[in-house]
Amino acid sequence: MMHIRHATDARQWNDFLSRQRFSPFLQSWTMGEVYRDIGQEPIRLELHDDDAIVGICQAIVVPARRGRHLMVQYGPVVQSGDVLKPLIAALSDAAADHGCSFLRLSPFWPEHDPLAGALQAENALSSPLHLLSEYTWYIPLRSTDRWQEGTTASQPRSEDDIRADMRKTTRNLIGRAEREGVTVRASTDPEHDLDIYFTLQEETYKRHHFVPYRASYIRAQVKRFAPLGQAIVYIATYQDEPVAASVHMAYGGVTSYHHGASTHKYAKIPASYLLQWTAISDALRRGDDIYNFWGIAPRRINDQGEETIIDKHHPFAGVTTFKTGFGGKPLPLMHCIDIPLKKSYYATRAFEFVRKWKRGF
Repeated sequence: MMHIRHATDARQWNDFLSRQRFSPFLQSWTMGEVYRDIGQEPIRLELHDDDAIVGICQAIVVPARRGRHLMVQYGPVVQSGDVLKPLIAALSDAAADHGCSFLRLSPFWPEHDPLAGALQAENALSSPLHLLSEYTWYIPLRSTDRWQEGTTASQPRSEDDIRADMRKTTRNLIGRAEREGVTVRASTDPEHDLDIYFTLQEETYKRHHFVPYRASYIRAQVKRFAPLGQAIVYIATYQDEPVAASVHMAYGGVTSYHHGASTHKYAKIPASYLLQWTAISDALRRGDDIYNFWGIAPRRINDQGEETIIDKHHPFAGVTTFKTGFGGKPLPLMHCIDIPLKKSYYATRAFEFVRKWKRGF
């Protein structure tokens, strides 16, 4: 018999998540503790069929001035569409208890997945904004692609195999960084080395005019995930000076490039290329299945097989060439959806359409 309850067992939650085809760290129990650290209480719902867990959903209350709402990042994680109706009802009840005017869900499901169609039937509207990247670029690290074929029972690929799939320019820039004397290290004291990352991040966001993640959020992520071996801070150094840094997440067989920053002082030194290659190599040695670059600008393939960015003004256009040069493939995800709970949602919706236009998405 199907029933939903509030989760209390971190081990059972994470065990279920890690066994799924898609196991985003944003739905992990640890990520809920990150939000608790920054003052946002997680809501964790488990769906049970008799005694077996068949789905999980972690939601966070967002007290935004434009409209208080319940946010689900890369979730829910479910085994079938049958559970979505009772899950939405449970989320709606939780949202009402916290004075929210709508639900906002951004599942990690391919855009044509049957689950996406089932969820969109639940009184859902296409959201004016996105929560997370919805056009993901990734490298399969095994001979069988887990994200496409749903299995990890295969052999790991070799470094030579992955390098062969890279753009020639990318391979050359990795080699050049090595010849120029760039070194990359995984921090042994990641909480301390975040100071290096934040110095580079401040320069990066001023240079590119984007709004960075809050420092408290990144610090809480590293504090919670690093002791578990699931957050890695990389520092690239040139002439004894940090020139690039990143925070990578390693969870459920997937290594994700989550935060990155660099200096413009040595713009001609391709340190970021060697940093990414180091992270990919480390993921291979860990036995991971996927290296996830996260978001790029959506692309189109013409009749000649040539790929072009659909919108050259897309905010991710600048990083797309960099990320795709390492080889790999796209995973277009379903667009974020909203489920209105109060009439006040529609004022929020109008405001966000204006914000979307200003941001260039």
